[in-house]
Amino acid sequence: MVDIRDVEVIAPNFKRRLSGVTSTIIQLVPVQHALGQKIAVLGPGLPRSLPSVRFRDLIQLWTKPKGRPCRVWHARRNVEMLPAILLRDLLRMKIRIVFTSASQRRHSGWSKFLIRRMDAVIATSGKTAAYLEVPNTVILHGIDTKRFQPPTDKAEAKTVLGLDPSMKVVGCFGRVRRQKGTDLFVDSMISLLPDRPDWCAVVAGRATGPHRGFEAELKERVAKSGLADRILFVGEHTNIPDWYRALDLFVAPQRWEGFGLTPLEAMATGVPVVATDVGAFSELVAEGEAETGLVIAADDLKAMIDATAAFMDDPSRLAAAGANGLARTWNGFAIEAEARAIGAVYESLMR
Repeated sequence: MVDIRDVEVIAPNFKRRLSGVTSTIIQLVPVQHALGQKIAVLGPGLPRSLPSVRFRDLIQLWTKPKGRPCRVWHARRNVEMLPAILLRDLLRMKIRIVFTSASQRRHSGWSKFLIRRMDAVIATSGKTAAYLEVPNTVILHGIDTKRFQPPTDKAEAKTVLGLDPSMKVVGCFGRVRRQKGTDLFVDSMISLLPDRPDWCAVVAGRATGPHRGFEAELKERVAKSGLADRILFVGEHTNIPDWYRALDLFVAPQRWEGFGLTPLEAMATGVPVVATDVGAFSELVAEGEAETGLVIAADDLKAMIDATAAFMDDPSRLAAAGANGLARTWNGFAIEAEARAIGAVYESLMR
């Protein structure tokens, strides 16, 4: 716990279950704090290591922080915008409200009502901004480039995970479910691997609840193809950067995505990406002269097969795209840059 009198920014998390929003807070707040932003979290479901305040501390919001006219409340959900509006407008507490929108769909009337009452709005991508009807600042997510970085020895990185170091590896990471396009990846591999004996594939992620049947069907499909020893379902892992380091190519096959960090995580590890045109993927993956991968239409199996084959069959293109991806993430997508850009929004409201 920290003294709220020393806090200038409150980042609430009013959802107990882990979600993409919660993960963003967990990754971003330590970086913001390290950069000197006086930020604390509020709510359940967050690590105790994060600077935090209690609900009873909110009574202090009637007073200004030292040297500031107000504090900032950074909401990321409707349930976090509404109480902030009540604190500011009904109780006249000295706060201003920032909302980060990651949604790529038309907002409900209720969401529009809340968003119109924000003091500032951040969109996580250009596509997200297109759905907003208020002025906003686009700030793309960044990643921890210290956590995600290339291996010093690719063969050793594969060996540590029990993979054959002589094989090239293509991976698909994330929840195993139809929305994530895991079936498209598996079907692509069933088509591609028989003619490419030097490649194998890895699906890393967990199937939950009703999606377990979907995963079982995919495993059965793989078994019938005779590729069970080369299309591996390795489950969910906490050491996911190690799995990226073992890859030679990454495929992001989603049918829908809010933002999607996996292409950045792969690129930061020096791995080229084939990604569908959902979420922010088209804003992350560069095509053309400084190619880091290819962006294809969503739910298009033939396009996925063709794009993946283009890298599998061209080692020099594969290597060049990996090097370009590494440079692109280090130069433009470090999480510190995201934190500084958000900090500039805070500063504009606290002047």
